Amino acid sequence: MITLPVITATATRRDIRKITADELKAFFVEHGEKPFRAKQVMEWLWRNAATSFAEMNNISLSTRELLDAHFSINAVQIHTQQQSQDGTIKYAFRLHDGHLVEGVLIPKDERMTACISSQVGCSLTCKFCATGYMERKRNLDTAEIFDQVAIIAQQAQEHFGTPLTNIVYMGMGEPLLNYANVLKSVERITDNKEGLGMAARRLTVSTAGISKMIKKLADDGFKANLALSLHAPSDDKRNTIMPINESNSLPVLKEALQHYHQVTGRMVTYEYIVFDNFNDSIEDAKALLEITKWIPCKVNLIEYNPIAPAAFLNAQEDRLVPFMKYLADRGVQVNVRRSRGKDIDAACGQLATKEGQSVEA
Repeated sequence: MITLPVITATATRRDIRKITADELKAFFVEHGEKPFRAKQVMEWLWRNAATSFAEMNNISLSTRELLDAHFSINAVQIHTQQQSQDGTIKYAFRLHDGHLVEGVLIPKDERMTACISSQVGCSLTCKFCATGYMERKRNLDTAEIFDQVAIIAQQAQEHFGTPLTNIVYMGMGEPLLNYANVLKSVERITDNKEGLGMAARRLTVSTAGISKMIKKLADDGFKANLALSLHAPSDDKRNTIMPINESNSLPVLKEALQHYHQVTGRMVTYEYIVFDNFNDSIEDAKALLEITKWIPCKVNLIEYNPIAPAAFLNAQEDRLVPFMKYLADRGVQVNVRRSRGKDIDAACGQLATKEGQSVEA
């Protein structure tokens, strides 16, 4: 006679943040609990960002024990952090399976911005980006994206006594290649009843340029802001530093962005890292000016944080200033984003790469 092993509830625990409210309601009914408990639990998970069932103090101990026997909360944790002299704090977050991703808290003037990741690594191999030299391991799920925001919001209060004002999906990974989880995280973050209640206009999703997904954002009623990581004003130059451009060329992106604007009525932001003697000439500025005529937009000129694998350097001030002036004099809304965290591993992917190597060692 063969004796089968006993499988306990603990051995088969499900990630509770991957089930729906209706599924949780059905679970409670099945176990003789009131269905309204599901709403309570969902509020704890998404509005209060609870990381354990023990925190749910308006739910009886027996119910919390029932939850703990059947479900887990795969909460993101701070693995390590670095704080710059300018106040910027860079985090390496540890996921439940041991992978590391990055987040950044950027305090500046009246803004308190969280920069968050959407993937472990990245498949796009942009030549100037530390994450581009990492292998893409997997997408982050909705809760893992959400947790980064919840943690950084708490850190903003602890370190600066100020609430989070802005969120940018500009960390590790390409957000539009993790489309469903990114959009669901936006919903959770902006939900006024069971989420963090942030205004959608305070969120910006940045893409390297996945044209069909830009169109899909518009068609799906996307409410947050969109930024395009442009970084070069011609296909020849963009192909050199961003291989994604070979399948998503500037004419293709133009069509996608025009569709986006036509459907949503919203402007986009062009992110443009200014590299020394690569894309910082007046001829480059002229080409960029033509791109700004596609749809209403603004341009962020970004100082570069050099990384070891790449040969790029930040543009010199005597080239950056005329570049900016050329655009501004012709009516372009243009800002210079100065590099933050220069004294720490601030470039995207640097800290996670270093910490990942130390963990493996």
